[in-house]
Amino acid sequence: MRQLKPKIAIVGAGNVGSTFAFSLMISGLAREIVLIDKNESLAKGECMDLNHGLSFAQPTKIYAAGFESCKDADIVVITAGANQKPGQSRTDLVKANVAIFKELIPDITKYATNAILLVVTNPVDILTYVTLKISGFPSNRIIGSGTVLDTARLKYMLSEYYKVDASNIHAYIIGEHGDTELPVWSNATIGGMDIETFCSVCARKSNSKNELEEIFDNVKNAAYQIIQAKGATNYSIALSLVKISQAIVRNENSILPVSTLITDFYGISDVCISIPAIVNITGVEQYLKLNLSDQEQKLFVKSAKALKDIIKASNF
Repeated sequence: MRQLKPKIAIVGAGNVGSTFAFSLMISGLAREIVLIDKNESLAKGECMDLNHGLSFAQPTKIYAAGFESCKDADIVVITAGANQKPGQSRTDLVKANVAIFKELIPDITKYATNAILLVVTNPVDILTYVTLKISGFPSNRIIGSGTVLDTARLKYMLSEYYKVDASNIHAYIIGEHGDTELPVWSNATIGGMDIETFCSVCARKSNSKNELEEIFDNVKNAAYQIIQAKGATNYSIALSLVKISQAIVRNENSILPVSTLITDFYGISDVCISIPAIVNITGVEQYLKLNLSDQEQKLFVKSAKALKDIIKASNF
């Protein structure tokens, strides 16, 4: 039985891993946070800095250690890998990070025999699939951060455009966390109304196809713009990881568009891809088979095929 407050291991103490550790500490969600990095000095320094702020947060044990510290972890969050550089696509990272994961995952699963593995490293869908195959864990316990952040970006940009609270907007980005992702406009609602109805009833801005496409383009290109400007994305992805972790350890049954293994979803099988799924203490309890429009179905199949082609080309 899981303890009320979990032990969470973070593999990779770089921008994302360290920011997640900070966000996790502030959230009070974990009783124990362990940072693991090949650069032991970096991991120890981050933990020292975090520990010095504990008097302002809830009591949490925070320390740096090796892979053996994954023992008894409830969740292992994997952020380690080569970083995406300005002008580089997520899929450009495939070869380097697949090689890293081939060494990394056995080191983790040797100790974290009962943990849920949460993959963050890009390209996240490919590496979620790689983690699934190497670990031998059941698919419900292998989760990719997927398009949770992309979806949050979409909700934020729609909230700015329509001048409503983002929590009243329900819309998803699905597919690859990358260039072939797609918005599910056919299922999008504001205050329980589809966007067109909301605009007509509330006399808000129009929902013309061009305007919605521009919003989506801004969502899809957001990470590239941030990386170009500051070198990395870290704050919003860290918060999305806190949300996923919270859904797991608090058994929330939250519906989140995480990357998970799908079977016969619009004819697609054997690929990890983002689709809204019920996330709880077991990991992914089930994914939801959305009723997509004909055009969305085509785009989703195209996205899945792009991932399958990358997996095939990587000779994994």
